[in-house]
Amino acid sequence: MKIRVAIAGYGNLGRGVEHAVSASPDMELCALFTRRNPDSIKTFSAVPVYSIEKAAEMRDKIDVLILCGGSANDLPEQTPELAKYFNVIDSFDTHAKIPEHFENVNKASLSSGKVSIISVGWDPGMFSLNRLYGQAILPDGNDYTFWGKGVSQGHSDAIRRIEGVLDARQYTIPVESALESVRNGENPTLTTREKHTRECFVVAEDGADLARIEREIVTMPNYFADYDTTVHFISQEELEQEHAGIPHGGRVFRTGTTANGANSHVIEYSLKLDSNPEFTASVLTAYARAAYRLNSEGVSGAKTVFDIAPAYLHPESGEELRRKLL
Repeated sequence: MKIRVAIAGYGNLGRGVEHAVSASPDMELCALFTRRNPDSIKTFSAVPVYSIEKAAEMRDKIDVLILCGGSANDLPEQTPELAKYFNVIDSFDTHAKIPEHFENVNKASLSSGKVSIISVGWDPGMFSLNRLYGQAILPDGNDYTFWGKGVSQGHSDAIRRIEGVLDARQYTIPVESALESVRNGENPTLTTREKHTRECFVVAEDGADLARIEREIVTMPNYFADYDTTVHFISQEELEQEHAGIPHGGRVFRTGTTANGANSHVIEYSLKLDSNPEFTASVLTAYARAAYRLNSEGVSGAKTVFDIAPAYLHPESGEELRRKLL
């Protein structure tokens, strides 16, 4: 029997999940939930579309619900609420608030007997795992993470939430000299501001207070306040022509020594993504498989990528994985 997957939210990430589930032979997409008028949603598959208000009524028809809302305002409320009824996966990416979010979701999941896996994606997510592996393998060392150049979905969404903003793209850009210093094993001490810059392209409403919008962006805590941030106001046409894609990527480094400093090592994990949301959606979909399997074994409560054994992510059996991959 296939894993019955549903999606909550149909933006770039939701569309990516639709593609990822459709490409997974052990899954079927059984529902799409939206806050918009369901009749207004045009999907590429034949998935039925429902109002989000009907989600709880369908709890017995869905094995895993993948949440595709934004971290700024959607997921802090949606994930704990929907975890009362479903195994859920989210991509909550406000790093400073992950412990609080975990506790809220864990309480709901334990009460419902369901599994919730939060902060899934590539960072937090795959990058988090590589930081953990690096520290475990090279305890005497340093961590470095560089993002971009690429469009951050979470940061772009945070800008779009500002009053007077119609659309926006935010690029995270690594400082090249800092990147090369780390790769060369120089172990520099870098502040947040020295590692990245942020560049924002914003479409504002006619007559909007541009100075206020720029001020709200550059002072936004957890998103822009700690970075050198440049804001450009452009037309919708220019945004669509010059910034239609959503590429991203980055690198995680662990530099360290062994034999009391006699030998140096550099671990580098890198991603280069044509589509940030489609790759993130693919990670979410793999972890949906894990949530279903764990709950089928009687597990409940909130989890993160740190808690999930890799074998739970892959559609093949443990025997097949040992034979083909190990």
